[in-house]
Amino acid sequence: MKKRQLLFIRDATVYTFTSFGGPQAHVAILLREFVEKRNYISEEELMELVALSQLLPGPSSTQTLVGVAWKVGGLRLALLTFLIWILPSAVIMCMAAISYKMFAGQAKFTNILHYVQPIAVGIVAYATYTFANKFLTSKVSTMLAIGSLIVTLLLQNPYAFPLLILMGGIISSAKETHHQENELRVKLFANVNPNKVAYFIGILLFFAVLGAIINQTSPFSLPIRLFENFYRNGILIFGGGQVLVPLMYTEFVELKHYLGSSEFLSGYALQQMLPGPTFSFTSFLGGVTMGNKGYGIGGQIIGSIVAVIGINTPGLILILFIVPFWEDLKKITRIKNSLSGINAVAVGFMATAFILLAKPFGTDWLAYVLMIGTALLLYFTKIKTPVVIIIGIVLGLVF
Repeated sequence: MKKRQLLFIRDATVYTFTSFGGPQAHVAILLREFVEKRNYISEEELMELVALSQLLPGPSSTQTLVGVAWKVGGLRLALLTFLIWILPSAVIMCMAAISYKMFAGQAKFTNILHYVQPIAVGIVAYATYTFANKFLTSKVSTMLAIGSLIVTLLLQNPYAFPLLILMGGIISSAKETHHQENELRVKLFANVNPNKVAYFIGILLFFAVLGAIINQTSPFSLPIRLFENFYRNGILIFGGGQVLVPLMYTEFVELKHYLGSSEFLSGYALQQMLPGPTFSFTSFLGGVTMGNKGYGIGGQIIGSIVAVIGINTPGLILILFIVPFWEDLKKITRIKNSLSGINAVAVGFMATAFILLAKPFGTDWLAYVLMIGTALLLYFTKIKTPVVIIIGIVLGLVF
């Protein structure tokens, strides 16, 4: 392997263990370390990859880093970088899922959760406000956000999400696009291999059908259904890890009861303390789900692996599939204009998640104080989310 690629692997490893703060902070680190310091790619190329990751469903930080690796060393380096990026946090979250039951009954652990869980909801509230402030810039986008909030609260059905995302993209594209470059569209789709598209859709359909026809009592049934759940959500998530929360909560907690609200919030709070991708949260969800269904430690490990592969595969396929002809794709205004509607709908999803996550607190005034305090602290100061979670842990230990 070339010296430049080995250096890139080293830098990617360091980046994995130091990248706190979510997609926005991740981009700042990439700009400083990979563009200005190492000159792996130009600033323009990085910003285009960031824009592309926003256009595509899936984990935006992961897609950006994989795109950088692809430009530096091709497919092999991109796949290796992907593993370096996701494995550490995914392993930690898997271990947390396995050990959760051992600590769940202890009084001190319960007290820590009493402080940490409202803080996690406060982080969701802050993310919702940040997204709303950034993306709700017109009457149409505001109405789309409100509409998606109302529909998801009323239906609380995972199949409402893809329909709302599709509607949001169509409405904003139709509203904002005045001229369509038909020749360019033909040129773009002439480069698309229909076999790859068929594989992409076929994976989803195959596991959906397989999960449906296998007997529910079969030990293979739940892992297959979990893969389909995560893979499907990996196709639907625009805007990064923040949008992951409402989709996962609605399907896994509210609808299918794979795990409880307390378990969900505990895993989310832990993930906020870790560097790396927000999507590693799914490792915890998959592990706890399998544990709750009596599969044991081996089953929990399988659940974590299934979750991480399922949620990341669509985004990984898309970024590696589209980067080669991004120069054509980025010029199509109708595609770019659909993003504003998709993001507006995502804001509604996040608001739904906040309401559903806060609902179990009932009349616990301390929980609401911690939620509001967390949101205000993140908004008015430069304190990062891992520090806020640590503050909650300390409060739980002291009080």
